[in-house]
Amino acid sequence: MHSDHQPPGKQGLYDPRHEHDACGLDFIAHIKGKKTHALIAQALQILKNLTHRGATGADPLQGDGAGILIQLPDAFLRRVCGRQGLTLPAIGQYGVGMVFLPKEPASRMACEQEMERAIASEGQILLGWRDVPTDNSGLSERTKEVEPVIRQVFIARGANDLDPDGLERKLYIIRKKSGHAIQALKLRHGKEFYVPSMSTRTIVYKGMLLAHQVGEYYRDLKDQSMVSALAMVHQRFSTNTFPTWDLAHPFRLVCHNGEINTLRGNVNWIRARQQAIASSVLGADLDKIWPLIYDGQSDSASFDNALELLLMGGYPLAHAMMLMIPEAWAGNPLMDEDRRAFYEYHAALMEPWDGPAAMAFTDGRQIGATLDRNGLRPARYIVTDDDYVIMASEVGVLDIPERKVIRKWRLQPGKMLLVDTDQGRIIDDAELKRTLATAKPYRAWIDRSRIALDSLPDPAPPQKSPVPLLDRQQAFGYSQEDLKIILAPMAQNGEEAVGSMGNDAALPVLSNRPKILYNYFKQLFAQVTNPPIDPIREELVMSLVTFIGPRPNLLAVDLDAEGADPPMRLEAEKPILTAEEMEKIRHIDLFTGGAYRSRELDICYPAAWGAAGMEAA
Repeated sequence: MHSDHQPPGKQGLYDPRHEHDACGLDFIAHIKGKKTHALIAQALQILKNLTHRGATGADPLQGDGAGILIQLPDAFLRRVCGRQGLTLPAIGQYGVGMVFLPKEPASRMACEQEMERAIASEGQILLGWRDVPTDNSGLSERTKEVEPVIRQVFIARGANDLDPDGLERKLYIIRKKSGHAIQALKLRHGKEFYVPSMSTRTIVYKGMLLAHQVGEYYRDLKDQSMVSALAMVHQRFSTNTFPTWDLAHPFRLVCHNGEINTLRGNVNWIRARQQAIASSVLGADLDKIWPLIYDGQSDSASFDNALELLLMGGYPLAHAMMLMIPEAWAGNPLMDEDRRAFYEYHAALMEPWDGPAAMAFTDGRQIGATLDRNGLRPARYIVTDDDYVIMASEVGVLDIPERKVIRKWRLQPGKMLLVDTDQGRIIDDAELKRTLATAKPYRAWIDRSRIALDSLPDPAPPQKSPVPLLDRQQAFGYSQEDLKIILAPMAQNGEEAVGSMGNDAALPVLSNRPKILYNYFKQLFAQVTNPPIDPIREELVMSLVTFIGPRPNLLAVDLDAEGADPPMRLEAEKPILTAEEMEKIRHIDLFTGGAYRSRELDICYPAAWGAAGMEAA
């Protein structure tokens, strides 16, 4: 059995790692940064108008999730906190955490105590807690059963020399540290603890709600003193997921329509390079954030955690988004050299979070959106003559007179829209990427550090085996089917043989005949709305370039001098290596002056050892 608040654990054919969403998203922002309550009301109206993009269960009052992210409403919070005797410091000198807590009193108290311990241990000041007023009269009975206790925690900076960005990072560490501690307690209701937001700049109101329920459930949102210059809203449609309170959008930085199909690889690579990550910005605090991504999180939640790490490590918001969702650059002959060098350099830092995606993002000062390189999700936006920008999954989400619209367009594949409320302007895609691409000498760094495998001289040709061909084919598991049905047509026609779908052969694990190792593995696929794509027909937007060897430090954002020595990178054009390329890697120390060395591991074992021998090898 599992709690309805959380998806079940892995069982049968279900795996929570395959969770994806298909949803409606929107943001509305005042370009000049003018804060009003009307903007929040408009955002909630947009959310209602996106109801058809969300989903309900058999109970029409039970939704998959909806929410809103706004700027921290300082005047409102100052007033409501004053009523309960809390005095808030100046804006920027305190942060607010929105916290979901278990209903069960003992678990709730344990969670609050761990949060308070984390605040104290990080040298910050706990000002107090506030119960968030809610109205659950419109919720379904099943939603009420899993409804958390929702409280806000107020945290003031402990050191006078801590600037707002420094406090933002401390709040991040407090949130991660308390979350890890609560996980370690293994409380019966511990999984019901979740922090939707903890920031000096933004706050998130969300839950397992329908679009129209958000403004009714959270009574704060009706208060006229609650103002913001930007808002991001989302209505969730869970395609392969279980709706829960914590998986509703927006997350702390993003809301997302689409699927991250490369999620397992992205998460595994972050874990693999963890030991190589160091940060001059986070310093020793970096060790407190791991694990960055918990098992069972959705693709959007995992993306949000990774983006948050980049921002806390010193990346600007747009830079981090370009790193995680790059546009198609490898096969684009029209891209300028500076931008190509930018993407080429960053390709070794992090793998793209790939898949159909319309992604809206904000840090409370800038707000924007980007589209995946294939443009497989809709995103339309308008700009009005009174300085509003409205971006949504479809047109017509708000009734704006046509005479007020001065620009109407769509996000194009790989392009980005960014509104900077501090500068009071829209930064278009070309200017934004030109500024970032020319900020550092990326082309010079690549030229100094790249080793292309195909450009290395051929070492001595590999020795041909004296073992007869038939014996080698049997040793490597070739069958008559492989030779006659697969290899022969490929040799004759230069393409794979056409066959019908389906395979009625016994699964290798159930077969009485010996099978080669890779027959035990099957390719994963996402049961979502993805068109068929392959690297041959879609060469413009796909690349098979593979990096071999140690990965560079993901958070080395201070590498900026002309004389800086970026880490060496060995590139192969494709992940499948020929015998000649393997020989080059065997002798890589000859080509790199010993900077790279290879080592061969013998995985042969005596046949008499049987299956146990494979484990030992």
